[in-house]
Amino acid sequence: MAKDNTVLDTNIANHEDAHEITKEGAFNRQKNRFTAPFGDSPGELPVEAGRYRLLWARICPWAHRAVIVRELLGLQDIISLGTASPVRTENGWEFSLDEGGVDPVLGIRYLPEIYAETDPEYSGRATVPTVVDVTTRKVVNNDYFRLTNYFETAFKPFHKAGAPDLYPEELRAEIDEFNDILFHEVNNAVYKAGFAQSQAAYEQAYDLLFARLDQLEERLSTRRYLFGDTLTDSDVRFYVTLARFDAAYYSVFRTNRNRIIDFPNIWNYAKDLYQTPGFGDTTDFDSIKRGYQLGNHANNPYQLLAKGPDVSIWNEPHDRNKFSK
Repeated sequence: MAKDNTVLDTNIANHEDAHEITKEGAFNRQKNRFTAPFGDSPGELPVEAGRYRLLWARICPWAHRAVIVRELLGLQDIISLGTASPVRTENGWEFSLDEGGVDPVLGIRYLPEIYAETDPEYSGRATVPTVVDVTTRKVVNNDYFRLTNYFETAFKPFHKAGAPDLYPEELRAEIDEFNDILFHEVNNAVYKAGFAQSQAAYEQAYDLLFARLDQLEERLSTRRYLFGDTLTDSDVRFYVTLARFDAAYYSVFRTNRNRIIDFPNIWNYAKDLYQTPGFGDTTDFDSIKRGYQLGNHANNPYQLLAKGPDVSIWNEPHDRNKFSK
């Protein structure tokens, strides 16, 4: 159960202090600690309804994509959801949104508590998404890179009727290759620009990001989604970066060559996804702004929250139906 203290002990709090900056001033994201796959083979996590709890924060793109896939596939009653505050504290992600300031299922106030229960020697950041086995109170997976794929494959027996096939077998090799590029050159490139501590590292990430966005703008000029007429896992991964770009990355991370609304094809594509159930209804722009602008991502001593951008434009018509057969 949750500790009665209001501040975590020093041992747990120090787990949030993982050093991720290289000597050249570049951001080097920590590796995931809990990567056991879900499945029915030896060493895999058993797939059962009601056994797992997905912990997330609405600010986080890595966690958001798991929540989108959970919604698209109809896994809401299979995998429960715990939501942390969008502003990460010095003690880690905090469940201050819940009554009593603790997660109602796990009874923890701060995410690092369940990491410490699972592995007292763990010295990295406690990250979202985190999947906890509620029967053992152990963290079993925080592998944001593969988590959506497990929801799409291992949890298939629990998919709702008519759920989209986000990871079709015949496209998996292409999707995996594309997702790897997307991660390094878009999803994580914004962080490498934003967290850089040298001009050279910042500019390298900046140039890599916009070179890839230019290519994706061209790609989306001839197809509705990244892989044609079919919505896939890759679209989920691209969307979560797009949703945060103009509201946070553009200003806070200085990725300011273009806004997303300045890319005609990408912008219409983003609106199309936002207006698709599972995407927009899990996107909280206020939490995104608060997490990046008031949290530890920005030097904002007076805690001023930007009034813009106008997010109502996400509901304006898009042009993607022109690709429908």
